[in-house]
Amino acid sequence: MNLRAATGPTLTRHLLAWALGALTLVWAAFIGFAYMTGEHEADELTDGHLASVSSLLLPLAAGGLREAEGARGLTDGRDLRAHDYQRSLTVVVWDAQGRLISRSGDAPAPAFDAGEGFATLQVGAPARAWRSFSRWDSGHAHRVTVMLSQAERDDLADDIAEQVVAPGLWLLPAVALVLGMAIHRGLRPLRRLAEQVHALDTRDARKLQAPVRYEELSATVDAINRLVERYHAALTRERALANEFAHELRTPLASLALQARSVRDTAPGRAQQEALRLLEQDAGRAGEVLHHLLALARASRAELHESAQPVDLDGVARRVVSDFAPDAHAGGRELGLTSPGSFALAGHPVLLELALRNLVQNALAHTARGTQVEVELDPQRGWLQVCDDGPRREGEPGEAASQRVQPLGLGLGHRVVEKVAALHGASFEPDIALPDGRRCWRLCFPSPPESGQA
Repeated sequence: MNLRAATGPTLTRHLLAWALGALTLVWAAFIGFAYMTGEHEADELTDGHLASVSSLLLPLAAGGLREAEGARGLTDGRDLRAHDYQRSLTVVVWDAQGRLISRSGDAPAPAFDAGEGFATLQVGAPARAWRSFSRWDSGHAHRVTVMLSQAERDDLADDIAEQVVAPGLWLLPAVALVLGMAIHRGLRPLRRLAEQVHALDTRDARKLQAPVRYEELSATVDAINRLVERYHAALTRERALANEFAHELRTPLASLALQARSVRDTAPGRAQQEALRLLEQDAGRAGEVLHHLLALARASRAELHESAQPVDLDGVARRVVSDFAPDAHAGGRELGLTSPGSFALAGHPVLLELALRNLVQNALAHTARGTQVEVELDPQRGWLQVCDDGPRREGEPGEAASQRVQPLGLGLGHRVVEKVAALHGASFEPDIALPDGRRCWRLCFPSPPESGQA
């Protein structure tokens, strides 16, 4: 599969979008803060300039600060604005009685005010805003006011703020470009890993190799390798079982065809009845194979897809015993349950019930009439077992009897129990001989929970 041909959202775009979104917020806050800082500093600069000029001119106030003859050209506004940061100032001098001594600059003379310090005055017709600073000399004989147009002051503040903000305006595009290239390059190991995952074949036991053993990728690689191992093991088991099923089904299916032909060709009577009995037996055997095939398929599906859940084995055992009790009684056998109460564990209730049904069914099928079959639970030691005290059927010694009575010669019922046990981390111990002469088939679960005494 060509990863470049894939459409839709990509992790690179996702990461870049989040990174640029966060960066844009920070950038916008920085630009706004820088602009406000620039304006504030520009205002401080002009106020400081007004105060400096007043301090410089205050000692000369006694002479009236009158302009020399023919010096008008020095106060031309165009000359004063020859520099970006050069602004035209107006200087007004009063005496102690508030009489205007001199005025230079473009601003009209404001009304006399004995106060000192900074102020924003509205003077002229029409009125315009002027920033001013006023100060008295040490003898309180003269008062000097230096004024600057508020519009010029704001223009200067805007100019300084723009100069402060200007570097940040190209910073975001540059950082976005570099960040995109860095994220694209940094995600290269992840893209290589994705290519290897797409190239995996579950029929092959080959494990995935991380392109670079980064700590963040190690857990992903290990999880994928575990999943591949589980799938490969499941496929191997199912392949082996499929071969066994094919071999096991071949005989009853062939026998079914022969018996069906025999029934057709045999005249009604004893021989035909025997042929029908064999036909029914072979059909049951084939059905039993299919039943166990479905059970194993269900166990494999649970192993790969389903999660364990709390299960009470006591409830499962009671349900199974109640289902089989009528058939056991009809066959001349007794079926009972010995349990101290709740037996809680984490597992798959359907599979656990399936395994217990196989054990009970085998015990009832293998023993003669009069046998006592007992389902026993011990939560403290963590096991469940099915025991019987009956002998083999007469005339069928040892394993031969089991092979004839049991529908499947391969013991596939026990294979189902082993599969369920392995899925639950348990062990299956078949045909345990107890001191009292009974024989048991036991499932032992790990780490049993605490429970009451038996």
